[in-house]
Amino acid sequence: MELLLPLVILGGIIVLGYKTFKVVPQQEAYVIERLGKFRAVLNPGLNTLLPFLDRVAYRHSLKEIPLDVPSQVCITRDNTQLTVDGIIYFQVTDPKLASYGSSNYIMAITQLAQTTLRSVIGRMELDKTFEERDEINRIVVAALDEAAVSWGVKVLRYEIKDLVPPQEILRAMQAQITAEREKRARIAESEGRKIEQINLASGEREAAIQQSEGEAQAAINASNGEKVARINHAQGEAEALRLVAEANADAIRKIAEALQQPGGSEAVNLKVAEQYVAAFGKLAKEGNTLIMPANVAELGSLVAAGLSIVKKGAPQNGSGS
Repeated sequence: MELLLPLVILGGIIVLGYKTFKVVPQQEAYVIERLGKFRAVLNPGLNTLLPFLDRVAYRHSLKEIPLDVPSQVCITRDNTQLTVDGIIYFQVTDPKLASYGSSNYIMAITQLAQTTLRSVIGRMELDKTFEERDEINRIVVAALDEAAVSWGVKVLRYEIKDLVPPQEILRAMQAQITAEREKRARIAESEGRKIEQINLASGEREAAIQQSEGEAQAAINASNGEKVARINHAQGEAEALRLVAEANADAIRKIAEALQQPGGSEAVNLKVAEQYVAAFGKLAKEGNTLIMPANVAELGSLVAAGLSIVKKGAPQNGSGS
């Protein structure tokens, strides 16, 4: 009996201490009621209470909380059914309102998100729902945030996770995508052929231009070569004529010099007589008609002059030997 009393006293002190002191973790809030009436919101750290009069009525986390919104069927403006689900991110900003503003703020947020989403999608056509997901998210967040002020909650974000149309719509969309891709492929192929034809035509034109330029250059070169050849040929003929003229002049000059020498005139007469006789002899051989000079006596005088020259030269040759 003596041991039981100290134990009871110790137990009472422990219970009293537990009821008197309350430690609140960081990023949490405790709502305290005294005799069933709101008294205060305990901040993180060590707090004191009146035992048996104060009690922790609600505990709230002040962290950002993700809340999954169950999937639901929405009907678009063009009467197409969509299965939509999403996720909400919210945070308790006022623990007192979160405790007394709504009996269940989580359910309220979920239901409001679903009804708002059905309303927004009902004003859009099917194709727009896939293109305007950011706009849908913004409208839902604005509607939730406006209503959640009285619940002590701040809605931060809403994200659509899935938009699932019926299988028939999916097959039609897949066929449309396939047709669009085939169309782009045919367009790309035709563009490629067009560019190929343009390149081939440009290449042929460039080749023709190069060929014509080459032929023109070859013609110019040939003309220049022919011109140079004619010039060289003319220069050669002129040089030949000049050399012949010089040779004739030299021959004439030598004949003139020979005429100045003793017996030069007789030697020339002899040479002329020989050529004269040779010419008549050639004519006699080549034709049946014999042409005689008009003055045969001249031919005889030429022959006689020649014989006299030969006779004059004979003693000289004999004396010289």
